[in-house]
Amino acid sequence: MREDLRKIEVAGVSSRELYAKLLHPYRHILGLWQPDIGPYGGLLNVVVDGLFILGWMYLPPHDPRVEDPMRRRPLFRIHMLESNKAAVECMYGHKGPHKGDVQTGKKDEFSTKCNQTDHHRMPGGRQEEFRTWLEEEWGRTLEDIFHEHMQELILMKFIYTSQYESGQYFTYFPTNPRSVATERDPTRDPRVNCRILDPTCSYICNCLTYRRIYLPPRLPSDLLQPGLFKGTYGSHGLEIIMLSFHGPRARATKLTGDPNVPAGQLTLDVDLNRPVHLPDLEHQRSVEELSRLVLGVHEEAQQEAQSPDVAPQGVAAGEGAVAPQGAAAAKGAVDGGGAEGLELAMEAQSESPQPGPSSSSSSATSEAQPFVLPLGVMARNEVYPRTCKMCFYGTGLIAGHGFTSPERTPGLFILFDEDRFGFIWLELKSFSLYSRLTDQLAHAYAPNMERFEAMLRNMQSWTS
Repeated sequence: MREDLRKIEVAGVSSRELYAKLLHPYRHILGLWQPDIGPYGGLLNVVVDGLFILGWMYLPPHDPRVEDPMRRRPLFRIHMLESNKAAVECMYGHKGPHKGDVQTGKKDEFSTKCNQTDHHRMPGGRQEEFRTWLEEEWGRTLEDIFHEHMQELILMKFIYTSQYESGQYFTYFPTNPRSVATERDPTRDPRVNCRILDPTCSYICNCLTYRRIYLPPRLPSDLLQPGLFKGTYGSHGLEIIMLSFHGPRARATKLTGDPNVPAGQLTLDVDLNRPVHLPDLEHQRSVEELSRLVLGVHEEAQQEAQSPDVAPQGVAAGEGAVAPQGAAAAKGAVDGGGAEGLELAMEAQSESPQPGPSSSSSSATSEAQPFVLPLGVMARNEVYPRTCKMCFYGTGLIAGHGFTSPERTPGLFILFDEDRFGFIWLELKSFSLYSRLTDQLAHAYAPNMERFEAMLRNMQSWTS
């Protein structure tokens, strides 16, 4: 901070004062945080930037451009430029920095508050605010969105998030009240129901609470580098997930969510002991063939859950049978075999017998093999990789509005490369593409796996 210190000393603040009044008191808020914005969540990174402590909200790129870089928006800053004590300023809105407050009470939790919410409002009122928000959030206008259900989802998100950002009161009468009504208990979270089920409620909030989150530590046995990814979620747009590895399983947890499956929930659960071998391209285009393969593994997994002594086995396309060598090698990779075990799993999958004349090209999972989505499977972005390395059986979490009747349904996890993977939701006949976040996030990694897993359990309890 040498150059920055020269600047602040010219302003009459010593290095000691900078440390004692700014850096030391606010050291506990550095790192990654998840804002408590109901089902929507978010990702905040608090860093030291020159003579400021800055809180950056990370936003996914506009749907469906999942491979575009993340967008950033400053939420608050803390500095000592104008006095000999730290000043907190809210950065939200279009009128520049204004008075705010940061409160640090509980461990791994802090809150921010705006003291001048009029700075968030626009001359054109709520309609102008909505148009501006829609352009920033989605990169389009409401006229560009023809699907009525998607319009309601977007409007509901604007109404919900605006209570934290502007402190204003909104009234919304949906075209189909049942489609947006949530069944959460209003005594547990009054913010959920106040504007939807009870338009006369005057609950107003201009503050946000954040809970600390960590990036997962990497283990030698991990299939790929764990971390944060952007993913496509149909009408809900792009969402941020955290991929982590837990022995024989890969898990994706939502950092941002939606009214169906909120932030904090386990969106994908992949069994790395159950590889699925793709058929040739012609058979890959058949959704019936894909369903037969994945549902066969699903039934096997259910039988094993009832009889734990049954060993997991891989399923090869066209056989409906087993590939025990591949399953055993995959198990070695995730149960302690490390990088060598993963190589064995790849070799075993490539050596598994495959039907048809194109078996040599479609079975080499240690190298890129051809991949195409089955006909009838919807994808938000038609630009997806046409080769993949490995595929595994997994389940995805689906639910009704308000996280009602949650259910884990079978699907196919596709590893494209180190930075991209996909998931085919069989029941929804939908495809999600995930692309890695490349941003450098400071003070973000968990000190150990135990602390990380405890954080995951807490995240699920926040939104359950």
